[in-house]
Amino acid sequence: MENYRSLRHLIVPLTGLNVVTGPNGSGKSSLYRALRLLADGARNGVVAALAREGGLPATLWAGPETIERAVRDGTHPVQGTARSKPVALRLGFGAEDYGYAIDLGLPSVDMKLPPHLRTAFGLDPEIKRETIWTGEQLRPSTVLCDRLGGFVKIRGEDGDWLQPVPIRPYDSMLSEVADPERAPEVLGLRDRIRSWRFYDHFRTDAQAPARRNQIGTRTLVLSHDGADLAAALQTVIEMGDAAGLEVAVEEAFPGSELGIEKRENGVLAVQLRQHGLLRPLGAEELSDGTLRYLLMAAALLSPRPAGLLVLNEPETSLHADLLPALAGLIVRAAAHTQVIVVSHARPLIEAVTAREDEAELTMVELAKEFGETIVAGRESLDGPPWTWPKR
Repeated sequence: MENYRSLRHLIVPLTGLNVVTGPNGSGKSSLYRALRLLADGARNGVVAALAREGGLPATLWAGPETIERAVRDGTHPVQGTARSKPVALRLGFGAEDYGYAIDLGLPSVDMKLPPHLRTAFGLDPEIKRETIWTGEQLRPSTVLCDRLGGFVKIRGEDGDWLQPVPIRPYDSMLSEVADPERAPEVLGLRDRIRSWRFYDHFRTDAQAPARRNQIGTRTLVLSHDGADLAAALQTVIEMGDAAGLEVAVEEAFPGSELGIEKRENGVLAVQLRQHGLLRPLGAEELSDGTLRYLLMAAALLSPRPAGLLVLNEPETSLHADLLPALAGLIVRAAAHTQVIVVSHARPLIEAVTAREDEAELTMVELAKEFGETIVAGRESLDGPPWTWPKR
């Protein structure tokens, strides 16, 4: 990630289970939002998402080009900037099979046109460069699909470049050039990124969608707002890890039993029978913490594992006694999907690390230095190698 809010230049190695932590203001939320932006590219939504944030001027790194230059020129991050390179917001990732990077910049404005004829969408950035390559590291010989300006080049089966395909500056090649015959790699990468899931602060107030009973249908993936909680839990019971769900409920609420009531017209309702109560409690009666835990259980026990599952502060509203049970859910999910947990809750982090023998765990502690997010305890040259595609 480069030039997004406090992330001037951040490279983070990931394993199966990853915990991102750090003090308030260290850049955890920026990292989470940058990952969401990267995922938006597969749905052709990165430009609109940035525009909603105020466009590139509101999201770009605001500090100097380098700390050394700031010291040399006497330019402090809060007093001004020292930028000589083209404005660029870059996001990317590398895996064993494929890598991907996207470079966004300021839109081209025809200053010869009178103001009333210029576009009204001035906050929309343009995609200046997009590249897909094989392997973790970008090299000219490993590039499979390359977008520069208004054209996309695709490498054919014989290794030669096919006829360039025109593309609009605000469209991602992940959505516009996903051809199963000419560019199967683009299609496969697009579908992989679209499988990424993000869960961030489920609502648990009195009017929360998760408290309402709804008509149930098989739900392999819990919705982002948890409105289909009952259907998602019933799907886990019928098609997924029902035993794991029982364990998760018992670890969190000893002596309790979870059930899904089937009402008229296909409506499903969550029912939690707790020790000492004469009747089960419905979703509308559960405490905020209990409801949020059941939402996390439905997300983490999905019968259709995600390529990447990102949880932002999953401990919100949970009592400390529930955090070991939540840690167990997270570790079990990491057995079949890559998980990133963004949290500053020390009890949850300790509960996860206590089970690190069950998953390949990476701890990433963020810190701030001159307004820039860095990985604590790591020198500037200690990170994994990475090369951005040039414009």
